[in-house]
Amino acid sequence: MPLLRGRAYDPAMQRELMDILACPLCKQPLRLEATREDAGEVLDGTLTCTACGEGYPITEGIPNLLPPDLRREMEAQAGSPTGH
Repeated sequence: MPLLRGRAYDPAMQRELMDILACPLCKQPLRLEATREDAGEVLDGTLTCTACGEGYPITEGIPNLLPPDLRREMEAQAGSPTGH
């Protein structure tokens, strides 16, 4: 298990985090739609804003809460031959 500040932690998306997560764009609540779970951890799915409708993917337990323009830019860079 990975360490954070010398303590073990589980990096997977936990359902309990829904109480503190908010849309990075409009700060409204997010709705969780899990497509794959294991022992209460969300491994794959989507977080969708209840107000503006923007969706944020969860992949391998990691929610990507980057704003959409930054997320697209990051994905485009990852797909380029040089990675830049």
